[in-house]
Amino acid sequence: MTRIIADISVSLDGFVTGPDPGPDNGLGTGGEALHTWAFSDDPDDRRYLHEGTARSGAVVLGRRLFDVVDGPGGWDDTTGYGAGEVGKPAFVVVTSAPPRSVRLTDLDWTFITTGLPDAVHTARRRAEAASAATGQDLDVVLMGGGATVGSAIEAGLVDTLTLHLAPVVLGAGTPLFTGATPRTLVQRSVTATSTATHLTYDIR
Repeated sequence: MTRIIADISVSLDGFVTGPDPGPDNGLGTGGEALHTWAFSDDPDDRRYLHEGTARSGAVVLGRRLFDVVDGPGGWDDTTGYGAGEVGKPAFVVVTSAPPRSVRLTDLDWTFITTGLPDAVHTARRRAEAASAATGQDLDVVLMGGGATVGSAIEAGLVDTLTLHLAPVVLGAGTPLFTGATPRTLVQRSVTATSTATHLTYDIR
């Protein structure tokens, strides 16, 4: 069964970017430390990266994050989603208007202008089609940014939350949760490495 999984790196003080993020500084000042684990040689870090990308039948992201990854300093063959790990899933972007052009034309982009629930629904259909085509159980992964992930959880669209808790305090930046409804999650797994604590929760 296709699940909706929110997967994001976060600082100890709850930020998913450092201060002053933007197209030319996607993770904000100091934000690169959030993703040290993704480039680590630790076997557990590698396993989390591989499993997370291998299960991706479709990926949802917000427009701000799209502008970063499709920008001049964004993804390339070595730093794209799951680079060197898996094939290329479908990408679904939540936006008020499609971009005039796309740099990463080798990726499968769909732009949804009718809101986050429709984007998740579209991604679920793409993931289910990919599952049927490959004979694997594939999921929808919400990769961010923080507002997209937080809004999806608040709207009850997410089944599972995976956090990669980096050992860094950023002091400011983009918070993952702002004014969220209180809720209790069901902890499923905790794996600690030298670069992150990987936490998985079921959302009820």
